[in-house]
Amino acid sequence: MIYQRSLFSNQGFKVSQLQTLFEDILTVLWGDWLKLRVRIVQVAASGLISPLIYILAFGLGLGSSIRPGSGISGNYGNYLEFILPGMVALSSMTISFGGTTFSICGERLFTKNFEELLLVPVHPLALHIGKMLAGVVRGLMTSGSVILVALLLTGNWRFLHPLFLLLVVLNCAVFAGLGVIVGLTVRSLESVGLYNNFIIIPMSFLGATFFDPGTLPGILKIVVYLLPLTYASIGLRAAAYLPLSQFPWYSVPILLAMAIALSLWGARVFSRQQD
Repeated sequence: MIYQRSLFSNQGFKVSQLQTLFEDILTVLWGDWLKLRVRIVQVAASGLISPLIYILAFGLGLGSSIRPGSGISGNYGNYLEFILPGMVALSSMTISFGGTTFSICGERLFTKNFEELLLVPVHPLALHIGKMLAGVVRGLMTSGSVILVALLLTGNWRFLHPLFLLLVVLNCAVFAGLGVIVGLTVRSLESVGLYNNFIIIPMSFLGATFFDPGTLPGILKIVVYLLPLTYASIGLRAAAYLPLSQFPWYSVPILLAMAIALSLWGARVFSRQQD
C-alpha cells in the first residue's frame, strides 16, 4: 500500500491536519496498548534479567576491584554507581528495540493481520509514530524497574530527575523507531536475530555503559561516539550524579535528531509497505 496523504496542502499548513495526525497517532498507539496492558508484568520483568546479571557480576562482583580514578572518574562512590545509569540505558534500548521488532514481525509473518493496519486511512508518519510510542511504553516499563533497583541500591533520588527521565524517553524513542523499521523490512525471525547480534549486543558493550568513553584512544572514541546508546549513557550518568553545569547538553538534541530522522525514514518505509 502506498498512502499519499500529505500533512501540507498546496495552500500551506493547516492546523486541522496536525490535529488529524495527532488523533491517528493515538489511535495506532491505543490499539497496541490494548494488547500490551494484559502483559505489563511480563514486559516489565522480561528486560530486567540482563541488567540484574550485569549489576551483580560487574557492579557488585568485578566492581569491588575498581576504584574511582582508576578507569573511571572520581565523581562516583564506586563502580556500581557508575554503571547503574548505563543499565537503565541498556534496558530501555533492549526492550524498545526487541519488543517493537517482534511485535511487528508477529503481525506481519504469523498472525497475518498487519494488512489490516495498512488499509487504515491514516498517514504513514502516524503509523510509525504510533508504533514507536508503543515501543517507548515497553521500554519505560522495563527501565522503570531498573530505576527502582537503582534507587534501592543507592538511595539517589536524582534517578527520578526530569532530565534523567527525558533522556530515557528519547533513548526509547530512538531504538523503538529503529525497531519499527527493522520489523517492517525483515523477512524472517532469523533476520531479527542477525540485527540483534550485529547491532544491539555490540552496542550494549560499546555504548559507554561499562566504561568512560573519555579514556579510550582516538579511533575507538570516534566509533563509540557514533553509537546513540553512548549519548544516552553519558547523559543519564551526568543527570544522576553531576551538577547541571557539567551536564553534556549535546546529548539531548543528538538523541532527538536521531528519533526524528528515524521517524521520517519509518514513515517512508510504511508508505511503501505492500505486505
